[in-house]
Amino acid sequence: MDVGGQIQQLSWILGSSQEWTQYWTQPRVQCEVYGYCGSFGSCTQRSQPFCRCLQGFVPKSEADYGSNVFYGGCTRRAGLECSSNGNISSSGDGFLPYYDMKLPSNPRIQVSGAGNAGGCRGFCLNRCSCTAYSYDDRNNQCLVWFGELLNLEQDVSSGSTIFVRVAASELPGSDSHNALVIGGVVGSAVVLALAAVIGVVIWRKRRMRKLGEKSVEGSLRAFSYRDLQSATRNFSDKLGEGGFGSVYKGVLSDSMVAVKKLEGIRQGEKQFRSEVSTIGTIQHVNLVRLVGFCSEGAHKLLVYDHMPNRSLDSHLFNHQTNKDTIWKTRYNIAMGIARGLTYLHEKCRDCIIHCDVKPENILLDAYMCPKVADFGLAKLVGRDFSRVLTTMRGTRGYLAPEWISGTPVTSKVDVYSYGMMLFEFVSGRRNLGRSNVDGEMRFFPYEAMTVINEGGDVVELLDRRLGRDADPNEILRVCKVACWCIQDDESHRPMMSQVVQVLEGFLNVGMPTIPKTVSLLLDDEEQVEFFTKSTQKQQLEERGGNLSSEYHSAGH
Repeated sequence: MDVGGQIQQLSWILGSSQEWTQYWTQPRVQCEVYGYCGSFGSCTQRSQPFCRCLQGFVPKSEADYGSNVFYGGCTRRAGLECSSNGNISSSGDGFLPYYDMKLPSNPRIQVSGAGNAGGCRGFCLNRCSCTAYSYDDRNNQCLVWFGELLNLEQDVSSGSTIFVRVAASELPGSDSHNALVIGGVVGSAVVLALAAVIGVVIWRKRRMRKLGEKSVEGSLRAFSYRDLQSATRNFSDKLGEGGFGSVYKGVLSDSMVAVKKLEGIRQGEKQFRSEVSTIGTIQHVNLVRLVGFCSEGAHKLLVYDHMPNRSLDSHLFNHQTNKDTIWKTRYNIAMGIARGLTYLHEKCRDCIIHCDVKPENILLDAYMCPKVADFGLAKLVGRDFSRVLTTMRGTRGYLAPEWISGTPVTSKVDVYSYGMMLFEFVSGRRNLGRSNVDGEMRFFPYEAMTVINEGGDVVELLDRRLGRDADPNEILRVCKVACWCIQDDESHRPMMSQVVQVLEGFLNVGMPTIPKTVSLLLDDEEQVEFFTKSTQKQQLEERGGNLSSEYHSAGH
């Protein structure tokens, strides 16, 4: 790791140059390093140095800034009047706008019922600890921040406008006369804003009785159990069921949602809300978005965006439908899943291990874009997760050998599960099953490995529903990377970011070896118990007490 906070992989170039050359770095750009510019510092990739203090702020350490060390951040040049005298009504503070900004990463609050930009400004101005606000008039969304601002980035093409609170003396054209005028204007505005806030509070209370929504950290919505009962018609339309609980279709005033009733959650209210808030901050095009939650006593529910095309297994294994008849669709879905898992493993502040990657946990939106579901739930269940794994339908066939051996799990367990799932993208059926011809147990990964190692026709492995209309190079690429993903030794498995590079065609992959666990399955049919019967369940239950500590040691 370099002094800028980026992890770099270097290679030594032999010959005349004799120098180290960088060929991989993470994060890829300096401004993506968490907290690189410190509090109230703004980062931009278009100028040197990358960091500078916001207007009205100065470096906490001029010496550090002069040495291009920015983590210490910035502090206010002039104190806020509101915080100095504690009298909100006499505040002479104001706001400076910053355009095309990536919004701060620290927790924010979504204010319901602000009405317009003025209402959002008034909400922040009337709270001494409020340091910034942003209003999106496209969806009438008001966001406010308290305390220091982190990870601000300027000149972002799809950025937003944020208004940062500063003392009156920092506002343009400020002098003693203007300060008095501003004070009078702001004072009048505060009185009007207070009246507006009182009206908003009354209106919001009425609205909350109807919708059961509250402003919570991370822009999540908190629902009452009664309101989710109403939205799901008393949980009558069941979409699916898994080890974490059942999922029901729900309809809110503005959208359709999927409501998951969690089972086996024993965390306290504060810890549950903290974990859910963390999950809510994780957003990626290939991850299901968490909309909100409910936590009332024993009732723990999560509210997600609804995916109209349901789960991947309903397309892969339902041979009564011809909806998924294009190989390119499957290939794009496989790449999308890999990108989503890469984000969880390598892009989040802390590595998030999914622990249950399988087709049932891959949802498809209206455009067949894949969304990884149920990420982060393993940590919510904690020590009971091993019990949950043994009861999940379809889970055992995707479990890595580490779950059996008792060694600590890492993100490579997700890589293994993903590899098993890739084989099913090719065959269109479960990896393990009896042949329709002779009734013998067949294990597709072994068949695929045999074909590619012997140089056979990989198109013969393809799902019959797809005909032969597929790129042989893509099929070979998928089979090879799947073989590497299910290697017994986790150190031989690739990272998910490398899987993405292989599927995109930017990285070549060699011929894999057949793992011993796969060979054992073919040597002795009783070894199939590994996937289907109680042997695994018993061993998982024996090590259940250690799972939580292993999970945390893997980066949580």
